[in-house]
Amino acid sequence: MRFPTDEGRQRYDALVRAAPRTVVGLDFDGTLAPIVDDPAQAHIHPDAAGVLLELAREVAAIAVITGRPARQALDLGGLEEVGDELAAEGKELFVFGQYGNERWSSQHRRIAAPRPPRGLATFERDLPRALRSADAADAYVEDKGLAVAVHTRRLADPDGAFHRLLPPLQALAQRHGLVLEPGRAVIEVRSPGSHKGMVVDRLAAVTDAEGFLFAGDDLGDVEAFEAVEALRQEGLATLRVCSASSEESALIALSDVVVRGPDGVLELLRELARDARALR
Repeated sequence: MRFPTDEGRQRYDALVRAAPRTVVGLDFDGTLAPIVDDPAQAHIHPDAAGVLLELAREVAAIAVITGRPARQALDLGGLEEVGDELAAEGKELFVFGQYGNERWSSQHRRIAAPRPPRGLATFERDLPRALRSADAADAYVEDKGLAVAVHTRRLADPDGAFHRLLPPLQALAQRHGLVLEPGRAVIEVRSPGSHKGMVVDRLAAVTDAEGFLFAGDDLGDVEAFEAVEALRQEGLATLRVCSASSEESALIALSDVVVRGPDGVLELLRELARDARALR
């Protein structure tokens, strides 16, 4: 792992000391699971379950906080089984889907979710015209129930299509009272009022956390990084981890630690578990 500043190393050391009262929040795609062309095939890293179990013995709680529907994350990550193993250790796993609009935990075992936002159905009705206007009619459209994601990764010119689509989809989202969230070769449109930063705040409050680590990889994680920084200013031990790639660099300047993709994230979590265990 790479610390952009000496302060990053100091923050890591402080988090190790606070580990028993620390919450670890993790994005899914690009952080726990490699980015792939087909989102339905984005299975969690094969080592993730074992690493999360090892880490859970040293921290207060672990949460997966993702833009995916919670059910997708549970299935692609085998997270219900991971939750069972954590429960046997007296720990709880949280899964927050669709930027916190959906909630699941290994204790309650069901997904709590609101109704789809007003305006989403009419947005989907108008979407094909917007795709054609941006010469991206073949973009893959994923209906998430509470949101719609337009993926450009499979197109001949993914980056060009992404940038052509941003203005018309932004205008269309605003027309229907929705918000736009850009990511890595994906543009998501959803209801306003919930983001990953709000989940970070909620988790810190309900767990009475003294430390918080969040790891993410793209623009959808910026609010979570900002919330973690606000917790640091309140006196918590914190660490912001960027799962870096050649596609997205927006989080690097905000990060305390930079690692390379899911492999790097899991190696950092292993090291955190080892260092925390050594202090027990």
